[in-house]
Amino acid sequence: MKVLVFGHSGQVATELRALNGTGVEITALDRAAADLTDPAACAAAIDAHAPDAVINAAAYTAVDKAESDQATADLINAVAPAAMARACANRDIPFVSISTDYVFSGEGSDPWQPGDHTDPQGVYGRTKRDGETAIEAAGGRYAILRTSWVVSAHGTNFVKTMLRLGADRDALTIVADQIGGPTGAAEIALACVNIAQTLVSEPHKAGIYHFAGAPDTSWADFARAIFDQAGITCAVTDIPSSEYPTPAKRPLNSRMDCTATQTAFGIARPDWRDSLSQILTQLDFSKD
Repeated sequence: MKVLVFGHSGQVATELRALNGTGVEITALDRAAADLTDPAACAAAIDAHAPDAVINAAAYTAVDKAESDQATADLINAVAPAAMARACANRDIPFVSISTDYVFSGEGSDPWQPGDHTDPQGVYGRTKRDGETAIEAAGGRYAILRTSWVVSAHGTNFVKTMLRLGADRDALTIVADQIGGPTGAAEIALACVNIAQTLVSEPHKAGIYHFAGAPDTSWADFARAIFDQAGITCAVTDIPSSEYPTPAKRPLNSRMDCTATQTAFGIARPDWRDSLSQILTQLDFSKD
């Protein structure tokens, strides 16, 4: 199966490129090949490459910067995916687009269901929600895969930040009232390919799905696990989000119910502790 990927150097796109030749032929487009601020060019790229499926692994993910750069965030997170979805619908091929827990309010403590009411609290979440709405409206073989707390050995993410800070400091204060599921980019990439392959023969499974690592944890406890597995001595003190203000509001509740994803595609929630172990191995961190 020929899969066209929007995104090239991001965490999930990097892991998708690593899957090339493992039963799928991956072509990943960087910004020079497909500028997401030019939605028409994105649609044209789909027609030019004539893939069997498309995965959108590109997004405007600078959550704080989005608050003052709404126009660009909207183009990349909403308008471009809409153009991709319409192009895929016209060709009757699967379109898988990665979304986020930020489409929800972040309130309460119950895991978010795919059909729950969305109520984004910032520009990033709103533009991703608008992208979801446009993808659904295109009417094709689509899957929106909402995920959270993406980590890998690539790019910038919480694991790499903790390794850097933990190596330089004896103690850190980390937010403890935000709860979610850290998710390995490698596992997200595999899930996207699996879903795209399924939608080829089972288009009725189109819809919105959730995929996040288990068990749910806090950023503070995640940091402790990172230091423990990496053999780094760094004390972690819990603080509330109110002591770490940011331009964009972070959701306190990022728990996600992934039951529908397992039922439809046989994809279980990955254990983030295993994902973390693999990431640390790639980064040459271990207790030994």
